[in-house]
Amino acid sequence: MRVGVIGVGEMGKNHLRVYSEMNQEIIGISDINEERGKILAGKYNTQFFKDYKELLKKDLDAVSIVVPTTLHKKVALDCMKKGINLLIEKPIADTLGNADEIIKNTMNEEVKIMIGHILRFHPVIEKTKEMVESELLGELVSISAKRVGPYNPRIRDVGIIIDLGVHDIDIISYLYNDKVEYVYASAGSVIHNFEDHANILLKFRNGHAGVIETNWLTPYKIRTLTLVGDKGIASIDYISSSIKLYNEEEEIDIKVEKKEPLRNELEHFIECIEKDKDPLISVKDGRKVLKVALSAIESYKENKIVKISD
Repeated sequence: MRVGVIGVGEMGKNHLRVYSEMNQEIIGISDINEERGKILAGKYNTQFFKDYKELLKKDLDAVSIVVPTTLHKKVALDCMKKGINLLIEKPIADTLGNADEIIKNTMNEEVKIMIGHILRFHPVIEKTKEMVESELLGELVSISAKRVGPYNPRIRDVGIIIDLGVHDIDIISYLYNDKVEYVYASAGSVIHNFEDHANILLKFRNGHAGVIETNWLTPYKIRTLTLVGDKGIASIDYISSSIKLYNEEEEIDIKVEKKEPLRNELEHFIECIEKDKDPLISVKDGRKVLKVALSAIESYKENKIVKISD
């Protein structure tokens, strides 16, 4: 595949590295930071373009869009006009209107578009999904997530719900295989222009609950997920890539394959293009997650429970 990366900040650099490790042909990269872009272009023996539209003039099969969320729509539409398959880093866009424009143009253009909700490809989630589907935990009762850590100054255009909360909104919905019906959130700002801490309660159509705690105020990272079922409890740690299963009789360490989630994600993206498969996370999936996140923001700002309509 002839690939390009638009936006080579921290996450974009990882896309670039993994494409290289996968032996994809990196045609070029683009970034507003010319110094950084040229250094990376030299490292990966490719071309640098300060204007991404110049990169799009090249013969590209696929592009990773790893720019700030507010720019997702513009860059995505320009890629689609060129008939280029694209992976858009989560979330799909900053507003539902912009997400809808991406979706509308997806229908007009014959391209594959995948939204980069990377945790779907984390080995602990792949294994947890298997456990849920095999009913190892029995009937699920609740799922709770904790995603806290220090603030990253590069995140300036959105708050923590859009930047981090979307991860767990997506994963909890994915594990339940259900849609959020109601959301209630309590949040606020201490060090950021937008909210930097939030507690989100999700109620699903099947009556199950999801709870998310997230902040940029904790001096160390915690990335955990707990599933409670009527036959057992699963405790997941993303950082150590470990799962512990508890039931009435014992505590079990579940074996988890050690593989980089981004490698899994980009391999899936390339395979979808090569084999004409539908991506695991579609643009419509991305819109659903964004709608819940925006509803959580509405909830904490207006201090009310928000119903999620289709």
